[in-house]
Amino acid sequence: MDEGLVKIPLKDATLTGNLVIPKDATGLVIFAHGSGSSRLSRRNKAVAQYLRDEGGLGTLLIDLLTKEEEALDDQTRELRFKIPFLAQRLSQITDWVRKEPKTKDLSIGYFGASTGAAAALVAAAERRDIDAVVSRGGRPDLAGESLVKVVAPTLLIVGGDDPEVLELNQEALDLIKTTKDLMVIPGATHLFEETGALEDVANFAEKWFSRFL
Repeated sequence: MDEGLVKIPLKDATLTGNLVIPKDATGLVIFAHGSGSSRLSRRNKAVAQYLRDEGGLGTLLIDLLTKEEEALDDQTRELRFKIPFLAQRLSQITDWVRKEPKTKDLSIGYFGASTGAAAALVAAAERRDIDAVVSRGGRPDLAGESLVKVVAPTLLIVGGDDPEVLELNQEALDLIKTTKDLMVIPGATHLFEETGALEDVANFAEKWFSRFL
């Protein structure tokens, strides 16, 4: 297994990520976390571990903001909802992945949480080289008109006890034109902290990515 800290130089910043590639991996999942979280998120790390162990998939957990930008956002909250900006960052990260020798031949999926899911959907709508998208407790409504342009098969995962987000995802599902599904995890709230809820998220995500990557 190849793993390590990576520094990804973009046009306007250098971002830090954790890249792990199991032997014989055929796909890579890039994680876009939500507001107030980071690549060190316990939840995303757990899902990434499951994708590697059960699906043999590579994972890239990456911060879409620099430390300076995160510090600014903690005070102003002005960057976490700038979805086009975050989507552009994610797309530039994907460009880097496409050029790196160890990842350039892998199929690519996006796993987005909360506002990160909107960024993932916008980026996927602008590209044709993304093979699958999974949203965990996402805000696909923030992707706006991009939803109808997404061609990558898209899975929306929502907690059954997260009613507002569930309604937003149901509305978004109607707008998505590609292969799609909505999985509702009974008894789970927005952060999937209930016993077994995160395991269900990981299981659904792994099956979706393994099917399309």
